Amino acid sequence: MNKPRVIFPYVEAGLGHIMPAKSISEAFEKKYGAFAEVSRPFFYSETGNAHMIAFEKMMEGEVVKHNKDPHYGYFANIAMDFFGTGLSSLGAMELRWPKSARGSFEHMCALAPDMVVSTHWSTNYYAYNLKPRPLTVMYCPDARINTLFRYRADMTLTPYPCAYTYSLKKYRRRFNDGNLKLVPFPIRKEAFDIPDDKPALRKKLGLDPEKFTVVLAEGGYGVGKMQAISELLIRTDMRLNVVAVCGKNEALHRRLLSLPVSAGVTFLPLGFCDNMLEIEASADLFMGKSGTIIAELCFFCVPQIITNYATQIEQHIGENYIENVGSALKIFDPAEAVKKVREFHDRPDILDIYKTRMKAFRDSCGGEGAADEIFAVLKTRFPRLGE
Repeated sequence: MNKPRVIFPYVEAGLGHIMPAKSISEAFEKKYGAFAEVSRPFFYSETGNAHMIAFEKMMEGEVVKHNKDPHYGYFANIAMDFFGTGLSSLGAMELRWPKSARGSFEHMCALAPDMVVSTHWSTNYYAYNLKPRPLTVMYCPDARINTLFRYRADMTLTPYPCAYTYSLKKYRRRFNDGNLKLVPFPIRKEAFDIPDDKPALRKKLGLDPEKFTVVLAEGGYGVGKMQAISELLIRTDMRLNVVAVCGKNEALHRRLLSLPVSAGVTFLPLGFCDNMLEIEASADLFMGKSGTIIAELCFFCVPQIITNYATQIEQHIGENYIENVGSALKIFDPAEAVKKVREFHDRPDILDIYKTRMKAFRDSCGGEGAADEIFAVLKTRFPRLGE
């Protein structure tokens, strides 16, 4: 018997989709690779199909729009809820982009999957409507399972207890305890290899090992309040390391590099980084918008000041870490946020309570729980698998 083919499509629509795909697929392959063939295609870009590439670029652009104008993001979510999952999915995938949809269905068919595990709603749509239909699993990286992630699938996974309980109560016709599972947060396996030695990590980054260290980030596209906060931090009399990760926002990176810096501050503006986990782990405090990065910061026991919500999705994520995990504060005003930094700088022991709360979260992290649920779904079609 040939191994069933399980694909984990990568979709560039904010890094919060690729990171869990990488973590879960690696955990699945490590534990079940003897029984299943694992593939990780860059679904839209690898074909060279101009319409598919344009569709993915459009999704990237939508993420940037949501960050630049929160009202745009809130309106988009309200509109999708109004039209519902079926119509919103059909409109987004086929009516607006028919040539991309045609190429995407053809590509999904060519991949010949027995199972598709999607961390972005778009690839699940193609897989579920393929004939013959492969098994489908969706991992939703958000603290609420939003409209497009409520599309039909054999299994939906969430790492958020609040999303799990809310969805079972709110969407009873769609979810039950058989097709919705709560799994540990799938932190990338590289995170487990980062040493718990902040001075050494800071020295490696070219920072002062002994200074209080603040890391700022605004997602992969670097849109938010980073410049305003950076300008206030680097003019203070505090002894600080300030690391500002601009992501793909090259214009912001250039502006930050030109800023004057106080004598006691070591300022490190960066572009898109491959060593983001080391940067996060080096910090005493994080400042930036809500998103998937908050889970990684909790893994490293780094408290957070959330300075921005671009969408309702990010609001729900932020509220989870503020109210349920207890790792974060919400301060949207840059000047007030910097005042709080001074408080933590002068009394770093105040941060200990946040670190204590995050330790329980850290102990439950990893992609193995999701991998086990995926394999259980695979066995519904291949019952002798693993025997």
